[in-house]
Amino acid sequence: MLKEEVFKTGVDFGFTPADFIPFKDREVCERVRKINGKDLEKHPNPDFRIKVVHNPHPIVIGDIFTRIKASDDQDKKTVLILGNPEPETYIPVAELINYHKVNCRNLHVFAMDEWADEHGNIAPVSYKASFARSLLKSLYYSIDADLRMPIEQIYYPNNKNIDHYSEMITETGDGGADVCYSSPGWTGHLAFIDPVEEFLTDDLDEFLKQDAKITSLHPLTVAQNSLHGVFGQSGYLAAVPPKAATIGPADVVRSRERIEIHALLTNNTFSSWQRMTSRLILHGPVTPLVPSSILQLLKTQVYVSEELAAPFDCWELVGY
Repeated sequence: MLKEEVFKTGVDFGFTPADFIPFKDREVCERVRKINGKDLEKHPNPDFRIKVVHNPHPIVIGDIFTRIKASDDQDKKTVLILGNPEPETYIPVAELINYHKVNCRNLHVFAMDEWADEHGNIAPVSYKASFARSLLKSLYYSIDADLRMPIEQIYYPNNKNIDHYSEMITETGDGGADVCYSSPGWTGHLAFIDPVEEFLTDDLDEFLKQDAKITSLHPLTVAQNSLHGVFGQSGYLAAVPPKAATIGPADVVRSRERIEIHALLTNNTFSSWQRMTSRLILHGPVTPLVPSSILQLLKTQVYVSEELAAPFDCWELVGY
């Protein structure tokens, strides 16, 4: 008969994580899991700045708009790498541009990634879940026609340019983008730089030098995106393309600044696959197994929502 004390205390159960999980060091995972709240802001690299705030999204909207306005006021080229789909960010930015009559003639925008099929064919703009389609609809065509940048200054990966997409960013940005904006995936991916065969290497320097390419998507990335609105938020795994075109780590490194947001919740509930991923990115080892961890080496501002910074543990009475 089991003693009552067993139910009161509970014990850990030793096991090796499943093979498909990229980062498996349970000791490190437990260490970073216990870092919560404002303690997340402490980091040995002073250029890697972490700020826990109530809601990071207005900050990013304000930052993008401020840079675009400065490009108009100073008549200076500004090159941004943007993630998609982000209508909740880009539609407000477009409204601010329209309200303040900001001319976007100097703005160049690079989409950081796009879907691809099993043969490496990149999805066209007409594809309903296309990132380029979302960017054009939410940002470009939401800006008043007399204020828009030339359409040629909106760049996105396609079958013709993927082999020199990194070169396009570097040349347009005079060495690199001014800012790379990102938000990590379940694997810790940045854009679609996943811990998969196309990117993985034991040499960190080699990892950091990789440019844009077509890549397979990690199973966790497919699962994550099956919960996104463009795929119905219902676990429809077969609806998610198996590959993607993506910028490479070198494009992130060459950017003059980086801003990352950790704030994803599942439909505004406490549930979030990003909460643990955030901790590994911020305070785990720098490794290709957690691609966004490379930001620890670079001049980066990370905004973490208070919800993501909240502690978590084993809760026996809570389900999904």
